[in-house]
Amino acid sequence: MVTEKLQKVLADLGTGSRREMERWIEAGRVEVNGEPATLGSRVAEDDRIRVDGKSLRRRTANARVLLMNKAEGVICTRADPERRPTCFDSLPKLSGGRWIGVGRLDINTSGLLLLVSDGTLANRLMHPSTGIDREYAARVDRRLNEKQLAALQQGVMLDGDVASFSDIRYYDGQDRNHWYHLTLMEGRNREVRRLFASQGVQVSRLKRVRYGPVVLPSTLRRGRWMEVGRNDVASLYRLLRLKVPVLPPRSRRNRNEKSSSVLIPYPELPAG
Repeated sequence: MVTEKLQKVLADLGTGSRREMERWIEAGRVEVNGEPATLGSRVAEDDRIRVDGKSLRRRTANARVLLMNKAEGVICTRADPERRPTCFDSLPKLSGGRWIGVGRLDINTSGLLLLVSDGTLANRLMHPSTGIDREYAARVDRRLNEKQLAALQQGVMLDGDVASFSDIRYYDGQDRNHWYHLTLMEGRNREVRRLFASQGVQVSRLKRVRYGPVVLPSTLRRGRWMEVGRNDVASLYRLLRLKVPVLPPRSRRNRNEKSSSVLIPYPELPAG
């Protein structure tokens, strides 16, 4: 009998990322065949799965990817006690699943945010072993000298860990407004701001412009989202060495997929 890891099945159904599902299992929120699940459990097609007392129907979900130009002041959680706007507020509804944010942005950072319906895709995009980089545009209050630039690429200590930019390039600026484009591999909490702060430089604006092969279209207005076309979604799965799943019918807004591609050529990634 073919079985799969429980957290993978839950993620594939769009319930959340694999890491999040592991936490749910450990918290006792998941049952299999009427018994509390344990981390490492494997399930077959006919096993009965319940999450928070609700049954999950095993099915093959459509793989959908949204691209949002997140505005400052918007948070990347589903609910907020302070009732601030979240990136999930305006998204289309999914039947039997939910949108998963890929690589959170903090409240003061704008730009490219991916939201996907497939937990396996989300996990592959976010996992450090995949080797996907992120590119940001940062406005800072002074221009860096060569010594500072070298330090940021060679690595500095942040809370006991070495952090660095894999690349940083000066773009333009004057007075107290200077723009840099930079890349890093993981993007831990406030890492860009903290790296600049280590050199006595303050970030006044930060925007993510690329996530791996996906770039933020200049035509997508701040606060808006678009659905990534079928061709790009299939290409993204192939690049990540994942089996291309069922894709939703082509929508009206994405009929001209060739001209609206959001992917750029990208190096081959390791197998998962």
